[in-house]
Order: sequence, then structure tokens, then C-alpha cells
Amino acid sequence: MQILSAAFCAEYRNRIINIHHSFLPAFVGSRPYHQAHERGVKLIGATAHYATLDLDQGPIIEQDITRVGHRDDVSDLIRKGRTLEKNVLVSAVRAHLDERVIVDEHKCIVFSE
Repeated sequence: MQILSAAFCAEYRNRIINIHHSFLPAFVGSRPYHQAHERGVKLIGATAHYATLDLDQGPIIEQDITRVGHRDDVSDLIRKGRTLEKNVLVSAVRAHLDERVIVDEHKCIVFSE
């Protein structure tokens, strides 16, 4: 994880996409799969959002989830989450490059293809 400077965030506002391995706003920061496992969640997710100075608080472009069970350990959550992360990032980058994303203050409006 890399924390971006205020100047960098301002220069590239709404042009840097971050992938977070949780269904934000839940489990912000590091080790979200560990946090999710400790809480006994039934769903895990991934979120792609524009990077801002506030960690994991940027406008959300894309999200996805998958179900997990009590037999899943942290490594299972990580494995399942990686697939979600890849798919969410691809969708977010595609929407951004296709100019289908409008940022409205703290949220995104994403038009379908």
C-alpha cells in the first residue's frame, strides 16, 4: 500500500484507481480479509475507487461480492477475493477509459456499456 501526497492526489484527481480488497466502506485499511474472518462475515467483496488523500474513501467506481462460509479460513477468503479484485479493477478501468464515469462529489455515476 502506498499513501499518496496531497499534491499528487490534487494533480491526478479522479485519474488514479485504487483496488481495495473489501466491500467498502467495511474493513478499511490493511488486512481486511483477516478482519472479515474475525467478524465471521458471510460475504466478502472488492472495491475499485478513485484514490484520494483520505485512505479508502474515494468515490466508488465498481464493486463485487462472493459468499463465504464458516469452513473458509483466511487463505480461502484471500483466494476468493483475488478473483473479485481482478474483475472489479478491469471493470473500473474499462469504465474510466470509456469515459462512462461521472464523479459527483463523493460518489460515481457509472453508465452501462
